[in-house]
Amino acid sequence: MRLLIDTNVFLWAAGVERGLTARDKELIRASDTIFLSAVSAWEISIKWAKGRLTLPAPPEKMIESLINVGGLERLPIRFEDTYAVTQLPEIKDHRDPFDRLLVAQAKRIGLPLMTSDDRLADYGVELIVCNPN
Repeated sequence: MRLLIDTNVFLWAAGVERGLTARDKELIRASDTIFLSAVSAWEISIKWAKGRLTLPAPPEKMIESLINVGGLERLPIRFEDTYAVTQLPEIKDHRDPFDRLLVAQAKRIGLPLMTSDDRLADYGVELIVCNPN
């Protein structure tokens, strides 16, 4: 199985904030390829710079280290991804631009998106919903 993990799943798997359940960890371990989007690196960097996220190291060091140690595949943001966001429906009470771009990427590539936000299913993307500890 190949999957795209959202920002929170990446942080939880890294031990930042909450942790993943045993089931979620097993799904990640059983995956052939795990993608981390540049969207997540961007979101983490913004939150860290604004003091809304505490990390053990600056984002570029932490993220790169975890990509290498975890064998994650980098998923760049493409122009097609940004244009695809305009095709997503408006979902009441959900306006997170990072999530919308992750959904667009998951749909373009045909990957399930691992997230704790089950509302994203309303965008018509395949989800693997996890529940952090």
